[in-house]
Amino acid sequence: MKKIAVIILFLMSGAGAYAQTAAPVLTDSPRVTVNKDPRLDILAKVESEFNSMASRFAKGYRLLVLKSDNRDYSMKVRAYLLQTFPEHKVIMTYQAPFIKLKFGNFTEKEEAERYRDMIMKGRVVTGNIYLVAETVEVKPDKNKEEEMQ
Repeated sequence: MKKIAVIILFLMSGAGAYAQTAAPVLTDSPRVTVNKDPRLDILAKVESEFNSMASRFAKGYRLLVLKSDNRDYSMKVRAYLLQTFPEHKVIMTYQAPFIKLKFGNFTEKEEAERYRDMIMKGRVVTGNIYLVAETVEVKPDKNKEEEMQ
């Protein structure tokens, strides 16, 4: 058994000596040719756009304006918010049996409280308006967007 192991070891060490070859001769100007699929450029652009979308969300605040089971009243409040504050987003969700209205994408608490006071002065909402911490959509600055392009 020992003789077989020694023979196998001897043969394997001898084969390893011939595994290396001589270094290739270099010419005076080596060149590399890259052949790639043009779809890779499209994929890189799509991935870049996807990654920039992730930066459009941040921690912020929304106003929980209404939680009601009265659809007509909810639509009236929603119409008031859209007409009075067209620059802000109104999110209407339905969780049986209630309709919830959330308003705005605020990154600062003071700004959200200012809008809460404005809505309360309009006297359309009869109950309280609550400040809710959520992940909000942040509109990118036009100046930053132009710099990226």
